Amino acid sequence: MKLVDRRMLAPAVGHYVFVRNDGQPLDFIPGQFIQVHFNYADGTATKRSYSLATIHDHTLGPGEAVEIAVSFVPGGAATALFEGLDAGGQIDASGPYGRFCLMPGDQNQRYLLIGTGTGITPYRAMLPQLAQLMSERGIEVVLLFGARTPEELLYGDDFRAFADAHPRFRFVPCFSRELPDNPHADVRHGYVQQHLAEFAPDAGTDIAYLCGNPNMVDACFDALKQAGLAVPQIRREKYVSSK
Repeated sequence: MKLVDRRMLAPAVGHYVFVRNDGQPLDFIPGQFIQVHFNYADGTATKRSYSLATIHDHTLGPGEAVEIAVSFVPGGAATALFEGLDAGGQIDASGPYGRFCLMPGDQNQRYLLIGTGTGITPYRAMLPQLAQLMSERGIEVVLLFGARTPEELLYGDDFRAFADAHPRFRFVPCFSRELPDNPHADVRHGYVQQHLAEFAPDAGTDIAYLCGNPNMVDACFDALKQAGLAVPQIRREKYVSSK
């Protein structure tokens, strides 16, 4: 794939936009990821996984962009690869992979989407699907997003704009360290797992998705089970930063 654009989402997270060299689309289901393949300095082959953040309605057209968010890890081999990548630079990738997706057979009344850090990217890709489900089935969606500070709220403007346009979608940023100036009424102070109970998880109506920090995923998984949700109603993907 060839890099066509990059920008910083946060002090240590970059947004990268690629197109395939062969001009073909990357047909994926929102929630899936790609693997980027490269070599360490000693020549050893390795790879890193990145959820696709691309917003599209159905399938990508020829040459359309593939978007990912990349966390920079000090001294990381993947960080060196991406930091040194300029427009026109190329990477090797495979995929898409994964089943962290909205299921066609779901009959729930509400989705609880919970994420931290770059674990928010699958939910960005899901926005068109969620809009369709809200329109067709009347579902409700709560997105709880954990970040330390306002400048680390990845894609926050996208989610706030979507919430403003869709009354059935509620965007709840949870800041563990610093609140924004003049915060929205749905902003919370603390960790997402501290505020999950406020939204009264219900086994009769809800399906939950957990993506991001493993400690958050485990804590929310336990809380959801205690609220009565069965394991198939809780879909998980843990993000671990690798050097």
